[in-house]
Amino acid sequence: MSGTPDGRAPVDPTATEAGRLLCAGTYLDPAYRDRVIEELYVHEERFPAPSYGFDASRVLAHALRALRTEVAWSAAIVAAWALGLLLTRSFFVFLLVPALLLSGAGRIKKRRERTGRGGRFFEWILRGCAAYLLGRILWGVLRGFTGNESALTAEMAARGNPGLSFVGQYLGRVLEIDPLAVFTEVPRIVQYYGEAYSWTVALIAVLVTVLVYFQRGHLAQTIGSKLGRAHYADWEADPVGGPRFHRAQDRILRMQHAPVVLYDVANPFCGAGQARLPWQLTVELRPRAGETARRLDNAGIIERIRPRLEALRIPSPGGSEAAEASVLDRLRELVIDECVFLPAAGLPDVDAVDVSAEAFAEHRAAAVEEGGERRRHFLRVRIGGWDENLVITVFIRVHTQGGMLMLEVAPHVLLPVRQDFQRADDIARRHRRNTPFAKVLLALSNAPGSLGVAVATLAGACRVPWRLATAGHGVAYAAGPGVSVRELGAQQDLSLFQLMDMDRYVKTIQERIVGGVTQALHDAGWLTEEFAERAVTVADGGVFIQSVNNSAFGINGVSHNSTVNQGKDTADRKDGRVRAGKESRSGQ
Repeated sequence: MSGTPDGRAPVDPTATEAGRLLCAGTYLDPAYRDRVIEELYVHEERFPAPSYGFDASRVLAHALRALRTEVAWSAAIVAAWALGLLLTRSFFVFLLVPALLLSGAGRIKKRRERTGRGGRFFEWILRGCAAYLLGRILWGVLRGFTGNESALTAEMAARGNPGLSFVGQYLGRVLEIDPLAVFTEVPRIVQYYGEAYSWTVALIAVLVTVLVYFQRGHLAQTIGSKLGRAHYADWEADPVGGPRFHRAQDRILRMQHAPVVLYDVANPFCGAGQARLPWQLTVELRPRAGETARRLDNAGIIERIRPRLEALRIPSPGGSEAAEASVLDRLRELVIDECVFLPAAGLPDVDAVDVSAEAFAEHRAAAVEEGGERRRHFLRVRIGGWDENLVITVFIRVHTQGGMLMLEVAPHVLLPVRQDFQRADDIARRHRRNTPFAKVLLALSNAPGSLGVAVATLAGACRVPWRLATAGHGVAYAAGPGVSVRELGAQQDLSLFQLMDMDRYVKTIQERIVGGVTQALHDAGWLTEEFAERAVTVADGGVFIQSVNNSAFGINGVSHNSTVNQGKDTADRKDGRVRAGKESRSGQ
């Protein structure tokens, strides 16, 4: 990691705000937690994706801790409900119905928030039915405490409190006589059981509510203490796992920031985020009139680009050293390095690749000039803005072949961490500082649906050891990363300020790239005047050439739709030549 002339450098990846919020997200979103464990812990044959601006091993450590904690609480909640089954017997079925209705409504709500699918109408029908049944149970419990029994209770008591078989027969007869009457008889039976088992129902309700109360308090305490801004910097305080976790941790630490990047052909830039309109330029090299052009290699061009990029770290003169030191522009923390991409397919295992500095030097020396399809060398430029929530990474590749110069520029953007993860501190603070009365009411509202959530958690947790034991990932061939846990935890859009920053960073870097190539061509004696005059930066950041006199220039601009700004390249093609188009932005 390279810093600025005055010693300023980006925050260490192990202590960034984005990494802290991702760790908090493993406690807030079970689906995200499970994906992290699946990718980094279960699939041990996969190379981890590069971690730009965070430490993936810390996210995995907290994901495993969150799973184990939730399993413990879920087991306690299921045990409390099982005690209710033991004490109430047949009544437990009628307690189970509203619990399942509330669990189903909660799953519909989560699916709607995650995917946008799922109707509110059906959700509220389930909640309404559950609330009505719970109200009748509560009314029966109150009548049982006061000794004011209903007629049905007296009738059932005369039969010696019959079990579930009698109730089934009774409902069967009701269905034969009037099928619609079952909607009135079931609440009556629920109320009867509430009267007959009033003290038992109260005991189970209090026990489950207490467990839910302390479970939420434990979550708030974890986020507020272990994942607080002051404590997160101490990475040695992270949860400690078993031998398998340490193997996964060693693999992540060895690969996530290495200059040798193992990739999957289907997604080579996994971990860098969304592509931001990559472009490429092909130029035929022609010597200037009256001069003898010198040989121009790839490394020489890169060395001309790099100083121009490094100069972006230097702030404008502010009249004093203190004024210059106070400049907070993220360009001062620009990170510039080189990397070599290697395909992961065909390797025997993830430990078969040497990613040391010596191995990278060998790969770099061979790849920088070869222009291969699989092994590719890039100059990599990264800017971490908004506390590493907005990460712009630009990959630059240069190749000369047969009197042609090929320049490839691939900007990528990591969008900010999800909004619900960014609210983790607020969620914890509000719970800790809320009144006891509000905490009890919140626990009471969540207690009826706790059984479904707890059972789902235990069932999901059982899949992890089952996959570890049966899937055979440990003996599989090595593979590239499937997903990036940073990309999984990213939101889908940017604020206007963040969008402006992203455009400024990308366009600034691309201007310096074009300037560096122009200088390299000029210093080597190649024709550059028309190239410099005709190069234009269009609104989407691409660089195109209209035409060049006395030289042959071919351009292949690749257009991509970006979910960041919904841009669309409208470059016109006519007579085999590409003309600079105008960007059309929807919604702007």
